[in-house]
Amino acid sequence: MKTPASGFRHLFWLFASAFLLLSTPLAQAHIIAGETVSFAAGFKHPWSGWDHIIAMVGVGIWGCQIGRPAIWMLPVTFPLVMAFGGFLGLCHVPVPGGEHNIEYGIAISGFLLGLMVLGDVHPARIASLLFSKDDPATGARKGKTLGYTLAILMVGLFGLCHGYAHGNELPANESGLYYSIGFVIATGTLHACGIIFGLIHRWPAGQIVLRVAGAAIACGGLFFLYQDMQPEVPEKAALAPATLHAAPGATFAEAR
Repeated sequence: MKTPASGFRHLFWLFASAFLLLSTPLAQAHIIAGETVSFAAGFKHPWSGWDHIIAMVGVGIWGCQIGRPAIWMLPVTFPLVMAFGGFLGLCHVPVPGGEHNIEYGIAISGFLLGLMVLGDVHPARIASLLFSKDDPATGARKGKTLGYTLAILMVGLFGLCHGYAHGNELPANESGLYYSIGFVIATGTLHACGIIFGLIHRWPAGQIVLRVAGAAIACGGLFFLYQDMQPEVPEKAALAPATLHAAPGATFAEAR
């Protein structure tokens, strides 16, 4: 019989294996300084803004609240789709409605994930209500399939937005490959932090703490959404101070 501890061990080895696989090219490619800088820049980028941090930690917490198999499905889906979004960002693929919609998507991801954690929402249980007319076993099976599918689609869409933002902000003259590897590994690290924190869900007091954390994440997402909706004020060019070019001995009136 599998226990939550055994599931956590499997998740740990999954992240460890992914880290080693992604790190292998770094060890075998005789890295030059520019590649090292690119990897470091990519690894730092998800940590550079709270809008990224709260969403990625929220994915880990929510997966831990739901339990198996979401505890590994959601944290794996997010970086996989995010890597694809990063590729789109690196290629500067046009975004419907403008690139500012990506910022909206990032803020909304934090808000909705916070609500999921706050409500301790189990998507399979909610989806099973749609099949209440079926027999209990069939309804539960259909609800599980639909619920997990919707959760994966939602998390994948959020990962796409975050990945596009990462890729679109690739610093000039840096390797897109190593930059991408860096932000994918950083994302996995943030998911792992959320999962480790989410393990307190097994205790009643821990469940309350997670709900409070969910409220904080939702408020953070709402704050970033409010910021993104504010109109941008164009910066005014600094005016050079007036300089009087007057001949020696000239009066102020003459200089004007």
